[in-house]
Amino acid sequence: MVLKLIKRKLKLNYRKKKWPGLIEAYRKYLPVSSKTPIVSLQEGNTPLILSEKLSEIIGNNTKVFLKYDGLNPTGSFKDRGMTMAISKAKEEGCEAVICASTGNTSAAAAAYAAKGGLKSFVLIPDGFVAQGKLAQALMYGAEVISIKDNFDKALEIVRELSEQFPITLVNSVNPYRIEGQKTAAFEIVDDLKFSPDWLCIPMGNAGNITAYWKGFKEYSQKNKKLILPKMMGFQSSGSAPLVENIIVKNPDTIATAIRIGNPVNREKAKLVKKESKGDFQSVTDTEIISAYKILASEGVFCEPASAASVAGLIKNKNRIKKESTIVCVLTGNGLKDPDCAIKNNDAIFTKNVEPDIKNISEKLGF
Repeated sequence: MVLKLIKRKLKLNYRKKKWPGLIEAYRKYLPVSSKTPIVSLQEGNTPLILSEKLSEIIGNNTKVFLKYDGLNPTGSFKDRGMTMAISKAKEEGCEAVICASTGNTSAAAAAYAAKGGLKSFVLIPDGFVAQGKLAQALMYGAEVISIKDNFDKALEIVRELSEQFPITLVNSVNPYRIEGQKTAAFEIVDDLKFSPDWLCIPMGNAGNITAYWKGFKEYSQKNKKLILPKMMGFQSSGSAPLVENIIVKNPDTIATAIRIGNPVNREKAKLVKKESKGDFQSVTDTEIISAYKILASEGVFCEPASAASVAGLIKNKNRIKKESTIVCVLTGNGLKDPDCAIKNNDAIFTKNVEPDIKNISEKLGF
């Protein structure tokens, strides 16, 4: 009898500690009510990993942490915003959602729409969505249309469609997306017990840097002693509209998730840069792949766009003050783009070896 009571108590404690999903965890900071039907896959609560290699590379007793949002349910940070966007769409009686996507948004939109019983439509730029992401959208049941143009044109079309027809747009122009994504900043502060000196983040449409800054500011209202971080946004040099303050008509980068030439959150991002005394910079695809490999050598496999934050940090190592705390945001999982990994690694892969001990032991160097 006593043993049963102990087991029951342990089970109850486990249930209390179980992560409920980010809306329930941060409900008081989010625009939801008792009438909001929460559509969740238990997203959020992603790890903040201390990178010993990057800390050593930067030096000066700096600690570098990785906010690995590639461990969200569909493998990217987009789940944070999508749980909010789909929940609110369902609350408003919506039956279908639409988005333009370079991949991650489509995967998240399709997954959460499926969970919530909504239809999802996706427009993608033909030939510029990694296979892992396309596979997700299709498996989750989205109706996918690829267009003979880039992401920016796709976004233009879906915005017009959402204005003309009863369908909800769930790209980052949807304010509920930003609300969900800001919770990543809450988690960082909850884990560290303070805010980092620098927050390094990749930028595509610039919704995520906008969301993080909103989150840090909201937490600082709760804790007046919280010092806000410098927001350091990084883009690929082949797709750097925010860095160069232009529209890039034909963006080109290996980091397909940030291959966007005309960010819809441009003005919001500029305000983040100004308020945080931060900076926007570009990194080359070569620098992105180098950072991608450094992360993998420490056991963290992210998609190429994620590595832009780390490439940017390394580029700025001489600007970082002694004993700083840096967080690099890794927005997506490496399995999103397996082709990039196969083409860009330093591993030994020996093919067509005869299957006997002698041949294999020789190949292994024994």
